Amino acid sequence: MEITMEAVVSKLTSLQKTLLVFLHDTLISLFAILLSVVIRHGEWPSSIFYHSNHFLSLFFLLISAQLFCFYLSGFYKGIWRYSSTHDLVMLIKGVTVAVVSSLVVAFLYNRLEGIPRSMFFIDWLLLVIGLGGGRFSYRLLRDRLSDKQLKSSGKNDSIIIVGAGAAGEQLFREIKKTPTLGMRVVAFVDDDLHKRGRVLHGIKIMGGVADIPQIINKTGASKIYIAIPSASSEQIRSIVKVCRNTPLEFKTLPHVSDILEGKMSFSQLREVQLEDLLGRKAITLDSKSIDSMVQGSVVMVSGAGGSIGSELCVQIAKFKPKMLIMFEMTEYFLYKLEQEIQEAFPDLEYRTVIGDVRDELKVERVLEEFVPSVIFHAAAYKHVPMMEANPLESIHTNVFGTRVLAEAAVKFEVKRFVMISTDKAVNPTNIMGATKRVAEMVCQHVQKSTSKTKFMTVRFGNVLGSSGSVVPLFKKQIASGGPITITHPEIKRYFMTIPEASQLVLQAGAIGNGSEIFVLDMGKPVKIYDLAKQLISLAGLTKEDIEIKYTGLRPGEKLFEELLLDGEHALPTIHPLVKVARVKDVSENFIGDMTALSELILSRPSRALVFEVLKRLVPEFSFVASTNSNELLSDINKDQVSLQ
Repeated sequence: MEITMEAVVSKLTSLQKTLLVFLHDTLISLFAILLSVVIRHGEWPSSIFYHSNHFLSLFFLLISAQLFCFYLSGFYKGIWRYSSTHDLVMLIKGVTVAVVSSLVVAFLYNRLEGIPRSMFFIDWLLLVIGLGGGRFSYRLLRDRLSDKQLKSSGKNDSIIIVGAGAAGEQLFREIKKTPTLGMRVVAFVDDDLHKRGRVLHGIKIMGGVADIPQIINKTGASKIYIAIPSASSEQIRSIVKVCRNTPLEFKTLPHVSDILEGKMSFSQLREVQLEDLLGRKAITLDSKSIDSMVQGSVVMVSGAGGSIGSELCVQIAKFKPKMLIMFEMTEYFLYKLEQEIQEAFPDLEYRTVIGDVRDELKVERVLEEFVPSVIFHAAAYKHVPMMEANPLESIHTNVFGTRVLAEAAVKFEVKRFVMISTDKAVNPTNIMGATKRVAEMVCQHVQKSTSKTKFMTVRFGNVLGSSGSVVPLFKKQIASGGPITITHPEIKRYFMTIPEASQLVLQAGAIGNGSEIFVLDMGKPVKIYDLAKQLISLAGLTKEDIEIKYTGLRPGEKLFEELLLDGEHALPTIHPLVKVARVKDVSENFIGDMTALSELILSRPSRALVFEVLKRLVPEFSFVASTNSNELLSDINKDQVSLQ
């Protein structure tokens, strides 16, 4: 019988369901008016008909007025299956309007002759009880039938929800209203002592996070859902630690920033990720300043297909530029980015341009055709060991590619030029870092030749999930059974997420006045060893399952990264996570040293000569550390390098 009722309801059309609800409300309205008369007079309506002429006509008018008001109040747009307190408030408002309207109709009809005023108050009360009771009774009946159906289906995952706040309550509702998931909540868990022992939607808050193993034994739960989207990394780590010591699968709600940005919906549970454990607070941007820079402007991103470049394009698109120019040398990366942009921003006008920042003619053609107001320069070679093996390519792209684009920006009067730099440019010990420091100096030098283009540089550390990050490598090593390879047990790095870095780059570009080197607040450095342990834990394994192996520092690798050069100081800006470095000016010999460097890449120099020329440009470049041997010193002595 219960299954038949479920089947019948599901087969009704929307119009048929509305007509049934309308019939229900008509009957309730009819009986409410009649019963209000009986309660007021203590007798059946027959005597009322005798004393009041045209009572049937008036009775019809009152019913019609109330039903019309019910319709205008949206009574027939709601779904009874999900009736809530919001629906009850709407119902009370609608009933109030309906009863007042019927009172006005009665007054206009016969000045309320023979009709007691108190009858309308009784009618209001009966309508609220009758209409609300019908709706909520239906919901309770359907919930009970769903529970029985769930138990008989054999699909019955018992869920513990960690977090008895607004997020946990909403997750409970999502589970409750979707019986096809085959889930039922058996307990809430919350560390708030004031909530312990209380009941939420009929489910008891049975204890705190530390009590989860005992709660599992009591309830026979099979899954744990963490419903604290605003939790700090410390909170998530402590919850995960407890959950990891149980045999149950556990998942978490998306972070609150992902929900607000529309990347994920509230109901999309996912695995706990490394970003949750390392955790950084959600960023609040000064949207007004970014709007003034981007909205209605032509914006170009070089290296648009890379990790940072592609996310920059996504973030820029949110601020509705007049046109987005995506400049990238790798066809496949540009194709992937175009697909993402088309799907997420169908109304955005954009251009995909395959090109190399080292190609002066191509760069100038693009700037002449599209006349961008803002350029974000993310194109660079960034892989440290690979650039140690290919130093000339690093110089050619990172230094002279930057100079080509910067000088073209001046020529075509681009308003803002924002270069993406790295913490490895600070006291560099490798070719990549040294070339990025020279690129910073190029922007500083070019700024002196113009007041129309504002050049800004943004330094930050590693980004989680980027193509060059250790995280994808560690995940691959874990998937293959290990070992995880770490160069040194004490090595530390700064980390931030790709969206966070891209948003702060936008912020820095918007607040810059020219010549600044902005430093992003990277938080505390993270030991790579701890990072590896967290990834092993997230994979449901232990250090006994996956070996951690030390391989020794690679050429050019430092134990610790820095964000400021010696003598530089970080000053605050309007955004708490963006600092501006008080930087040294470029030396008077900069032009001569750059000339020597440009001549160098046209020849076939020894490695020693390459390092020595870079050392002239970047005195803090420790090229001995970059080779990790005395081989380079020997080469320098042989070449007797002289740049005088």
